[in-house]
Amino acid sequence: MLTEIGEVEAIFRYPLKSMAGESLEVANLGWHGIEGDRRLAFRRVVDRSGFPWLTATKLPSLVLFRPQRRENGAQGDIPTHVRTPDGIDMAVFGEDLAAEIERRHGAPVQMMHLKNGIFDDATLSVIASDTVREITRLAGVSQDVRRFRPNVLVRLLRSGPFQEDEWLGNMLSFGDGDDAPAIAATVRDVRCSMVNIDPDSGRPTCEVMKAVVRANENNAGIYGTVTRIGQLAVGQRAFLRAAGCS
Repeated sequence: MLTEIGEVEAIFRYPLKSMAGESLEVANLGWHGIEGDRRLAFRRVVDRSGFPWLTATKLPSLVLFRPQRRENGAQGDIPTHVRTPDGIDMAVFGEDLAAEIERRHGAPVQMMHLKNGIFDDATLSVIASDTVREITRLAGVSQDVRRFRPNVLVRLLRSGPFQEDEWLGNMLSFGDGDDAPAIAATVRDVRCSMVNIDPDSGRPTCEVMKAVVRANENNAGIYGTVTRIGQLAVGQRAFLRAAGCS
């Protein structure tokens, strides 16, 4: 049995890990998440850990870099250039961009292109606008979903924050047809200091993460694993189906 829970309010893609995202009206959901999402990342060359990627938790100004596409060089969903906070466009795989990131980070980096993406926990993240509204209210900052970097923002039919926790273990589909794209809601999104970073200034404030901890044990939104591929679109109705039901 399907239970309607809301609709898709916004869709986001992040071509280069920790850099600014793109707002989309329509996106293709494949087995490895939204096509073009987090397919690029800077690797910290001297890091030998299991997570060598440079993220905004180590370099907050990364969120101010904006991936760009030029039609004469675009290949699929991969950006061709990145616009720096100073307004300079640099080629994604060029030496100038790597040098600029190295200068800010203080250590060598290397651009990497991974076909299936670089994800922290799962291939798709979902959060409800009520959850964003409550956290930012508690933190005393402007309501800005970009702090939470979701792929899908859901506008709920039943008001109230943190309803995403109720979705765990169930299937979330976008549309009610047999071919509607769907994910299995697998784990809560345990938040890190990324939520503290202002997406417009790059300046951090600890109040946002503190608010998530106080309000919901540091959880906000869910991660999901794709169970049915298809097209996502703003305005699609969102449904919940108990696992094992057909």
